[in-house]
Amino acid sequence: MHYSPPPAARKNARMNAQRVIEFLTGWLADYCRGAGMNGFAIGISGGIDSAVTSELCARTGMKSLLLNMPIYQARDQLDRAADHISRLEKKYPCAQGLTIDLTPVFQSIERALPAAIQDGLTMANTRARIRMLTLYAQASHHRLLVAGTGNKVEDFGIGFFTKYGDGGVDVSPIADLMKTEVYAVGRTLGIADEILSCPSTDGLWPDNRTDESQIGASYPELEKAMLFEESGGDETGLSPREREVLAVYRKFHRANRHKMQPIPCPKLPPELR
Repeated sequence: MHYSPPPAARKNARMNAQRVIEFLTGWLADYCRGAGMNGFAIGISGGIDSAVTSELCARTGMKSLLLNMPIYQARDQLDRAADHISRLEKKYPCAQGLTIDLTPVFQSIERALPAAIQDGLTMANTRARIRMLTLYAQASHHRLLVAGTGNKVEDFGIGFFTKYGDGGVDVSPIADLMKTEVYAVGRTLGIADEILSCPSTDGLWPDNRTDESQIGASYPELEKAMLFEESGGDETGLSPREREVLAVYRKFHRANRHKMQPIPCPKLPPELR
């Protein structure tokens, strides 16, 4: 079935996408120079978030290492990632693609861990953490910053990311953009239609389930719930579906709050020192 991004993704009247692009490109360049680093390392999944993030990084003119890191990956995801990397390499002299097949690494972990603990979520998160290790190995060697690809509703709304996996980053360029705004920026950047039109997926499950099927709500619905929650609105006027989505949002936000807050550290009372 062909997927169409939500209408808000095709035209977002509230946001000037070109000005957002210029701002984020400038911010990335300034931050990287201030940190004394050479550029960015970005994991490329074949989805909209990594496509937009990687192009923003490449637009700085600083070294942008684009890593395709398959682990039992579906062919369509591999092809979209490879095509996007090829496009950026042709468009930006600073962009360099690199494919590292991490399937053998993951298989070695499968052999090492007790079978009893290899449930779906544990192994999905393990995939993300292997990729984080690979990104940081490359970034450390080349003196690059790892650029995260999480958007606002994922990172600060429902916490839909892996702690110390795709959540392990140095900078997070699109973390103040809602998912629909990421699509708007992507269209302005000229991201390929194959990426713009594919359903969002984290690519961590053998059945390649979509984000929406895992969460139980679409991103536009979740964005509306997030804005409603932040505004402290009155639930009286909500439709049954809006109430349902709000409950989904609250459930994920509550369960994943630990990902969005600093690591808890007990402070010793003076009398114990």
